[in-house]
Amino acid sequence: MRLASFLILAFAVVLPAGKAAAVQDQAGAQAFIRQLGDEAIELLRDNTRSSAGTVEGVRVLFRDSFDVPTIGQFVLGRHWRTATEPQREEYLSLFEDMVVETYARRFNEYDNQSFVVDGSRPEGDRDVMVSSRIVAPDGPPVQVMWRVRDRGAGNLQIIDVMVEGVSMAVTQRNEFSSIIQRNGGNIDALLQALRDQIATLRAGG
Repeated sequence: MRLASFLILAFAVVLPAGKAAAVQDQAGAQAFIRQLGDEAIELLRDNTRSSAGTVEGVRVLFRDSFDVPTIGQFVLGRHWRTATEPQREEYLSLFEDMVVETYARRFNEYDNQSFVVDGSRPEGDRDVMVSSRIVAPDGPPVQVMWRVRDRGAGNLQIIDVMVEGVSMAVTQRNEFSSIIQRNGGNIDALLQALRDQIATLRAGG
């Protein structure tokens, strides 16, 4: 689950040309996820980095590979519509910081897992679901599915990750919604909770 945490939702194509495009998209999506896995493992194995260097490495991977605005907006759900522009901007910044700080600190738990891409399937008219496994030296493999969206011109981005069938975006959405609801619909309460969580992580908690 440690590497899986970092490597941290049907459209039938009828025309032959559409099928060929889908196959090409799937191959590209698989290569994209395989490269991400290789880069993540290389970062995990780098013992020369400082804590700040590891955080920055995770941030670069996250920004390069994940569609942060789309994921962040989905996670905030219906509350995105009622949030002010300053709240939205701070929320997206805090959301990125929370994810980066959380998984940068989990890198210390890396224990020689390997990453294997198994295949893919079309999902919707723009997405591909790429299946993979995190294989540990001792213990069962962890199944991870990546939802990859084609933004055009070869620009692929991850918009969700499913670990053992559980969507990370949906899980986070439920958690954020619960915080807002417990505080009478106040989005500022979520922003403060995120600030507190990030401060705790940076303090080594």
